[in-house]
Amino acid sequence: MHLPAAAQPDAALPEAAGDATGPEAELLRFSGRALGSQLKLFISAPTDAAPDALRGRAEAAWSAVVGEFSAVDAALSRFREDSELTALNRLAGSGRIALVSWRLRTMLAIVHRAGRLTGGRFDASVLEALERLGEHGASLVGVDVPALRSSPDGHVPLVDPETTRASLVHIPDLPVDSGGIGKGLALRWAAAAAMASLPETAGLLLDAGGDIVSAGTAPTEGWAVGVEDPIAALDEAADPLAVYSIFTGGVSTSSVAVRNWTAADGSVVHHLVDPVTRQSARTGLIAVTVAGPDPAWNEVWSKALFLGGSESIGEEARRRGLAAWWVDERGRLGMTPEARVRSSWIAEERVG
Repeated sequence: MHLPAAAQPDAALPEAAGDATGPEAELLRFSGRALGSQLKLFISAPTDAAPDALRGRAEAAWSAVVGEFSAVDAALSRFREDSELTALNRLAGSGRIALVSWRLRTMLAIVHRAGRLTGGRFDASVLEALERLGEHGASLVGVDVPALRSSPDGHVPLVDPETTRASLVHIPDLPVDSGGIGKGLALRWAAAAAMASLPETAGLLLDAGGDIVSAGTAPTEGWAVGVEDPIAALDEAADPLAVYSIFTGGVSTSSVAVRNWTAADGSVVHHLVDPVTRQSARTGLIAVTVAGPDPAWNEVWSKALFLGGSESIGEEARRRGLAAWWVDERGRLGMTPEARVRSSWIAEERVG
């Protein structure tokens, strides 16, 4: 996902950097890493605020973003041996009830609902398939799992019972893959936490490895974002396939252009697993981008549309009223009418 030229950060910014974006706004930028991706925060704020006060509130917003991503990593990462999700996955199939944090409960609820709304295409139970294909996370087998000690109420406590907003859930039958939904939820929660530190007239754009959310008051012409060309995904200087403006909400992309590897049998595989075959999906598509009001649901629909395949994506995306752009295996760009309306520039020679 390309960011606007006016908001392109330097390689790694340990502190904020301000740029004039117009006579009435200033752009503050922060950069770091989280959840295995580069994390970038852009804050657009009115220049009539005292510079020191504005910088202090922007730094507080960045701290809130970093803190929320850290909390999501501890709760939802399938790659951490000590995460709450890993503890839950090690108990999969036990048929018990567990006390979990509100973050994990929310994730479990949304993946269950997403599975129903997408006809099973969004399936969080593919973790075992990912492990078999070679994308390894925390070990779920050969690990000494503590005895299922129940509380007086009969449940397994995975978090401190005094934890705020802790909830009871049924332990799933199969291990759960947090996948892109974890990042989508992190973006949702981090943006809300950051806005609580900023002036009401400020706005932000938060980018986590190409998945984006915006909140607050956007710049006058919106945040200009480009749809990345998956064929040239490793070339940061490559031109985007389309450019559009975000005023609210965000955008997510499901792509096989970068996250792929060679399996033990020598075949090239990727992380988007067909829930029916439990193999890397071959759908005629390379990438699908969806823009919508919520980053977690943008993740759901970009994956579901990808798994639906090149033959059905146009009709389904239009029927659902989604702003979606996609690239097929021949490099052709497709988009819904909603996406075309939002696009200020399109590489028309790639439209197929």
